[in-house]
Amino acid sequence: MAKFRGLHVVAGIAAMLVAAMLGSAMRLNNTAVVMSSCVVFVAVAMWADSAISKRRREASSLSETLTLQQAASLDQATSLEPGHEVAPATRQDIPQRGAQDQSLAPGEPSKHEGNAA
Repeated sequence: MAKFRGLHVVAGIAAMLVAAMLGSAMRLNNTAVVMSSCVVFVAVAMWADSAISKRRREASSLSETLTLQQAASLDQATSLEPGHEVAPATRQDIPQRGAQDQSLAPGEPSKHEGNAA
């Protein structure tokens, strides 16, 4: 599912509804209620958009910093300097075959080879 990018609009609509209720409770006429609600919508939507953008910017700069640190550690791990050689795989690293595969005779086909008779 895609990221929802309209959170600032939702915040503005919620603030608009609250402002309309407050304006009606204060017995303002309809024109004043609509005008104040629209002003509140714009103000809150712009503030929320600014706050969300700031968080995204900080998160992206943090992830770029982590990516650069990971790249630096990868460069150190793959360097060809003496003392950083990679050891060959040992016999212990290779998984053992199952008992079922070892019990078959060398000329006998396994159960997994299909019906090629």
